[in-house]
Amino acid sequence: MTVTSDQTHLPVANWFDPYEAMADPYPQYERLRKLGPVVSAPSVGRVFITNHAAVSEAEHTPEVFSSYSETNLTMVRALGTRPMLRKDDPEHATERSAINPTLRPRAVKNLWSPKFEDTVNTWLDHLVDVGPETADVNVDFAAPIASQNLIDLVGFPDTVDVEDMRRWSLDFIAGTGNILDDPAIWRRCDTSQKEVDTVLDELLPYLRNNPDGSITSHLLEVGLPEEVVRANVKLTISGGMNEPQHMISNLVWALSLHPEQKELVFSGEVSWDNAFEEAVRWQSPIGMLPREIAADTEFFGSALAKGTNVGLLLASANRDPEAFDDPDTFDVRRTARGHVGFGSGVHLCAGRWAAKNAIAAHALPLLYERIPDLQLATDRQPTWDGWVFRGLNTLPVTW
Repeated sequence: MTVTSDQTHLPVANWFDPYEAMADPYPQYERLRKLGPVVSAPSVGRVFITNHAAVSEAEHTPEVFSSYSETNLTMVRALGTRPMLRKDDPEHATERSAINPTLRPRAVKNLWSPKFEDTVNTWLDHLVDVGPETADVNVDFAAPIASQNLIDLVGFPDTVDVEDMRRWSLDFIAGTGNILDDPAIWRRCDTSQKEVDTVLDELLPYLRNNPDGSITSHLLEVGLPEEVVRANVKLTISGGMNEPQHMISNLVWALSLHPEQKELVFSGEVSWDNAFEEAVRWQSPIGMLPREIAADTEFFGSALAKGTNVGLLLASANRDPEAFDDPDTFDVRRTARGHVGFGSGVHLCAGRWAAKNAIAAHALPLLYERIPDLQLATDRQPTWDGWVFRGLNTLPVTW
């Protein structure tokens, strides 16, 4: 895609650097918002939608900002086929409705919450065993919890290890964000696709005869074609681990840097639910969603031609001062529920309730109940990565 200011009268951010954004995208997001709600970024071949009002409007106008694309295909390439997140209604609605029942709040509370609690306690034991000298909240706690929860949600057998699921998810996420077309990342995706398909080769026939409450079983029960089932299981793997994992680590990191706010949560003055929502807003695990313009349109005063590749900058929208007071500040007392950290509209993340229950009802409260003096290690530094998807790779802690 080529977009020029002469063609569209858009401001152009020739300076946007995706490699710099991998380290910390927020300074560049602030510059983008100052240019306007619709900004061309030639370095990544996209038009960015930068502020909260414009991102929200785009998410609620899927007939223009289409999830379906024949050119913006990183997710399709990463997963090997097209999942529901890269489709529009009615196809999207048909596939989404198949998994909604097992991810609604009541099902999460009754079916998944007890499993989540057991998993948290298992990996709390592991974290304590690792010990305060070398413990890492992300590596030793958040990642295996998110991985095991995902194994349970998709109904994979016990033969699938948490490290298998973690690797598959990381590979699919890397591929979905591979807008620079790194061939090494595609090789990783190909390997993970084959390994997941090997599991599904045995699991799908079993679930046809022995249905359960898993996402995979629900996809089968409504009669979707097997290719569609496989695509959406891989989609769940790609998104079902990274965001919960990062939100556990992000919240520990944020509370550790703001001890006065940690006390507000510990005392019960602020709920874990509220702290979770603010952490999603402040350090958004999903930084950008791709869309394609389905018809020539005028949007927030800018002309966008059919076929234009667009990036909805969720993370930038969540730091928009027009939507949130003092947006660069982490504040668990604010009402952050207007954030777009899980998307919005018809593509609002289906797993948001499961993630919130796993983290705000179990992982964080039980972590601090078991290790109340948990703190960031001073002799080992945390590492961050990503802007399309962003989170902590390591978070060394001690107690």
